[in-house]
Amino acid sequence: MSGLNTLRGEGTHALSWRERWLSFRNRTIANPAFQRWAAAFPLTRGIARRNTRALFDLCAGFVYSQTLFACIRLDLFVILASGPLGLEALAARTCLRPERALRLLDAAVSLNLLRRLPDGRFALADLGAALIGNPSIAAMIEHHALLYEDLRDPVALLRGEGGTSRLAAYWPYAGSAGDTAIPAEAVAEYSALMAASQSLIAEDILDAYPMHRHRLLMDVGGGEGAFLRAVMRATPGLAVRLFDLPAVAARAAGRFAAEGLSHRAQARGGNFRTAPLPKGADVISLVRVIHDHDDDTVRLLLRAAHEALRDGGTLLIAEPMAGTAGAEPVTDAYFGFYLLAMGSGRCRSPAELTALLHEAGFGDCREIPTRRPLLTRLLVCRRIDTPKRK
Repeated sequence: MSGLNTLRGEGTHALSWRERWLSFRNRTIANPAFQRWAAAFPLTRGIARRNTRALFDLCAGFVYSQTLFACIRLDLFVILASGPLGLEALAARTCLRPERALRLLDAAVSLNLLRRLPDGRFALADLGAALIGNPSIAAMIEHHALLYEDLRDPVALLRGEGGTSRLAAYWPYAGSAGDTAIPAEAVAEYSALMAASQSLIAEDILDAYPMHRHRLLMDVGGGEGAFLRAVMRATPGLAVRLFDLPAVAARAAGRFAAEGLSHRAQARGGNFRTAPLPKGADVISLVRVIHDHDDDTVRLLLRAAHEALRDGGTLLIAEPMAGTAGAEPVTDAYFGFYLLAMGSGRCRSPAELTALLHEAGFGDCREIPTRRPLLTRLLVCRRIDTPKRK
């Protein structure tokens, strides 16, 4: 009877065949004797070695990221952009002792950031060269110093201990109901970072969804207007409007004026939590905005967008989304902890976003493929007014 209670007692249930198999499998893999055998047996040797490497990479991942951070801080990729250099020259350019410079260079070679040539000089490898062409990635890597501080004690972060995180202070709008009062000096740094990183995905969005069919685009949470400037370059006849916090919108207005775009672009400041969004646009974009907020705020924002659009108007949501094949560590691990440290938000799947969109009154929701779904996926939907009953 006690055995039956153990199997089917209060709060328990009978194990399925799948659960029994997983339990047996996990006990077997955890057995040191099995691990030694698997590492030697020809048919399992490759699997054992890959698993050993994967576990070590998880343990050493912080060192890998800090190696990349050091390369960025020392401008190593920029220095090598003009051609290969030897150890002594690189040590002098980075102000490192030769033996310390060699330590960094060897680490960068092992991570495929650099390559060592037969004559002993060092050159950019594919990953290092890619960083030269995407300066916004370097800006994000520098920014991660704040995240590293917040992850110094991940358990304290998960338990909500330790007070305000570095990222929450950096992004003052996150979870703030009184964010219209954020002063201009508080938004300058994060607005510049948003502008740098947003330009990386603007072309992917426009390749997937050209804007020529629309008359007026309003980008909500558009920062300094990097996405809208890309839209205007690609769609000469389109008028645009940016909506963001007053201090951020003022920076966007300055950028538009400096580039001679004020005749096509306007910047409006406000807070969707406390006042309606401006009307008149036939398409509204939310580029990397939804995942910054919790569900209650997202519902408010989507309802505000619904009210601002006319019947048949289009809403675009572009951001990293949960459930992206091959990108699970990006959305679930990286963004999961980044947004936790920031103080609000999470990555949602297209199905979760579609449910929130339907709740807000949108219909005809569909996903349009993008070139790099790891960076951004794109949902497009329309405001559909339900006919009133007579």
